[in-house]
Amino acid sequence: MDITNHRPEELSPSLRGAWYRAMEESPEYANPFLAPEFAAGVGRCRGGARVAIMHEGGEPVGFFPYERGPFGVGRAVGLGLSDCQGLVHRPGITWDPQELLRACGLSVFEFDHLVEEQKPFGEYVTGTFASPVVDLTHGGDEGGADDGSGYARWLRSSYPGLAKTTLKKERRLSRDLGEMRFVFDDRDPRVLRQLMDWKSAQYRRTARMDRFAKPWIVDLVNHLFQVRHEHFTGVLSVVYAGDRPVAAHFGPRSSTVFAAWFTAYDPELRYYSPGLIMHLRMAEAAGRQGVRIMDLGRGDKEYKDWLKTRELRVCEGFASRPHPVALAHRLWRRPVRGLRNTVLAHPRLRKPADRLLKTVGAVRTSGVAGAVGRR
Repeated sequence: MDITNHRPEELSPSLRGAWYRAMEESPEYANPFLAPEFAAGVGRCRGGARVAIMHEGGEPVGFFPYERGPFGVGRAVGLGLSDCQGLVHRPGITWDPQELLRACGLSVFEFDHLVEEQKPFGEYVTGTFASPVVDLTHGGDEGGADDGSGYARWLRSSYPGLAKTTLKKERRLSRDLGEMRFVFDDRDPRVLRQLMDWKSAQYRRTARMDRFAKPWIVDLVNHLFQVRHEHFTGVLSVVYAGDRPVAAHFGPRSSTVFAAWFTAYDPELRYYSPGLIMHLRMAEAAGRQGVRIMDLGRGDKEYKDWLKTRELRVCEGFASRPHPVALAHRLWRRPVRGLRNTVLAHPRLRKPADRLLKTVGAVRTSGVAGAVGRR
């Protein structure tokens, strides 16, 4: 098997077409984070992104997007942002991870949302985790196309209290602030900027790393917002009360999978549960658009437990070749991951840690506000 390396933003239309066909032939590769547009966006905004293309009999049969750093340290493209990673390939194709890493010039390849199907990487997996999804055909008519109404009926029957409370809050929002309306695919860049501002404030309040303090992530989101393609579209969804944006979400979709990515809302209106309203409206609208799966992403959140209909499995780990750099990278990164996963997996540890982070965030936020007030 021949393997060639390319910049993803420079792929020819024929190579992109072969990549799309591989995505269509295997449902596990239909996620938009596995599309060439995402890899190309990371390459344009961050640099270092590459795609290894596997050829069999002269035909492109596999596509491996990755980022290459100094000393041959590699990582899944968009690691830390991407909720789905892997080598996209035609059915029946096998590969040797050592050969693949050699062809890419990598001593180690780090991943944290690898699709479980990637068996050749199996020996390098250090942990497997649930990734909840919403099957928008759930409860649909047998053999018929579903528009999301089957899922809505299932949710109302499974969580009648939740559905009733959410509808009541929607009515109260309309009564208090103006008629509530939902736009699934809003094209207003000002609302996208508002979403990023809300999200940055949320990161600071909860003492998390502010992703939107990184210019390349802001540039990536702005770039993907402009992408309009059959296999990849950046979708901005907004809940309005009158003309006022209440909550917003930005995430990519393919022809059949919609990825929940960045959601935020006006903190002054949190008592209306705008985030939950947003996710329920998105699920219904995505179903009407022909989406079959809404991927909520790895992570334990109460709203994900309410909304999910089933779970996928994603893996994290380090594929490596015998090399001192690979050993040093694993020794540095693996303990950090292990500690984080231990905290997240145990409610008795997770809740106190979350409270501590919120306390730190509150102190940090008040300190910033005080500094501004003194100017």
